[in-house]
Amino acid sequence: MFAAGKGNFTNFLNIYAMAQCTRDQSPDDCYTCLTTYIGNIPACCGTKQGGRILGETCTIRFELYLFYNLSAVENAAIAPPPPPPQGTSSVAPPPPAGSGQNTANRSSQTGGEGSGGINGTTKTIIIVASSVVAAALLLLFAISLCLRIRKKQRKPVRNAPITNGGDEQEIRSAESLLFDLATIRAATSNFSEANKLGEGGFGPVYKGMLQDGQEIAVKRLSMSSAQGLVELKNEVVLVAKLQHRNLVRLVGCCLEEQEKLLIYEYLPNTSLDKFLFDPVRREQLDWIIRHKIIEGISRGLLYLHEDSRLKIVHRDLKASNILLDAFMTPKISDFGLAKLFDIDTSEGNTSRIAGTYGYMAPEYITHGHFSTKSDVFSYGVLVLEIVTGRRNARPQESVHSEDVLSYVWRHWSQGTAHQVLDPSISGRCGLQDVLRCIHIGLLCVQEDPSNRPSMASVVLMLSSLSFTLPAPSAPAFVILHDSTADDTEEIETDASGGLQQKTTWAASAPTPSNDVSISELEPR
Repeated sequence: MFAAGKGNFTNFLNIYAMAQCTRDQSPDDCYTCLTTYIGNIPACCGTKQGGRILGETCTIRFELYLFYNLSAVENAAIAPPPPPPQGTSSVAPPPPAGSGQNTANRSSQTGGEGSGGINGTTKTIIIVASSVVAAALLLLFAISLCLRIRKKQRKPVRNAPITNGGDEQEIRSAESLLFDLATIRAATSNFSEANKLGEGGFGPVYKGMLQDGQEIAVKRLSMSSAQGLVELKNEVVLVAKLQHRNLVRLVGCCLEEQEKLLIYEYLPNTSLDKFLFDPVRREQLDWIIRHKIIEGISRGLLYLHEDSRLKIVHRDLKASNILLDAFMTPKISDFGLAKLFDIDTSEGNTSRIAGTYGYMAPEYITHGHFSTKSDVFSYGVLVLEIVTGRRNARPQESVHSEDVLSYVWRHWSQGTAHQVLDPSISGRCGLQDVLRCIHIGLLCVQEDPSNRPSMASVVLMLSSLSFTLPAPSAPAFVILHDSTADDTEEIETDASGGLQQKTTWAASAPTPSNDVSISELEPR
């Protein structure tokens, strides 16, 4: 009912384990109990260096170090001889009369009679083994009691009140993702400026390295950030459950001493906008890489919308939220504004409109209505930016400069779409492939959501030239009239739905007489 041993975990590391059943269990019951708990190890302890499963009838423990008394275990493995049958005297019959060995035989028999036939060494081993087992059971009981008490005491959230509907408690429940603040401080050299990668709506981002050599990117929620626990919970709860090569991987989080940190895999090429809108670095994005990025983003969105066990609308897809790894593989990041749907639902309404100028769908801006087709609109804008190398909704030279949608549609309708190509790829790409991507981008930014393709259709359009594309109509246009802006603007409505910054909206074309101030509109 007890066993311990070790095995090779890696070439340089052993794993030690111990298992035990209570004495009232039959061998079959013991086996069933142990195999059941062993099957639960990946769920409870899959990311830990050791673990203990304490059941009522059996226990299991494993560590990367020798935690049990090796000599006691080896001695316990020596099984004592079976006891004599019931009703049979344990005293050996006397030797035949006249034997010269009578005295010696009696002496040797007497030495065994006191132990029922067990010699002194074996008796000592049994006593030691019994003591070790009893001590181990007592220790396991004490550990189990301490864990239960600790679990009850863990209910209050440390260093912070329980706010926002218990969001912090929900985050803390994912213990395998929690990092100590001291570990993150050491990894980032105490958030030094030398390790700072940039800053977004959430707060600054720092590069770091864990003790095992893994490089990480740490997002630190700033005190002045408009985002908070809701966005951080979205990141932890959603991203931790998502696994796709075109989605950024969440390593963990930290909630300690008022700090709110998100830890991601480090991607050396940072974000797409750092290449696409830089006059020098955009030269590194040839058409093969750009097409790879367009395809990768579409597959990541398809996974979010249809293929993952969760159905998610990202709501903030833009160039700065597309990260690039060492091989320029795109990974969608920043799920702070993402919305989770039931499997049979894919749309909703909100009075809190948050996002980025130039990427938000018209129905979302004017009515607060969002769906998977809202992400399709943002994707279309992103495709046109990648092809043209122009940032949407960013004034290029004056307040009268065209946004990307207006610019591309004007050339498309005039039959001069090839003129919108980024000069860095013009003449160095297959014109048919580029025009097809422009065509798909225009289909994605149609004003009516029902006229936009699903991401499944987009993936098919990109991968199959035999798929016939419908003719696009004039897209919806968003024009920014702030000449002082030097980047895309993140916006958020107040409680009444009014936007914090004013822009203009044209339903089909940028005609001044049709412009309506968004700040005058409220979500339904």
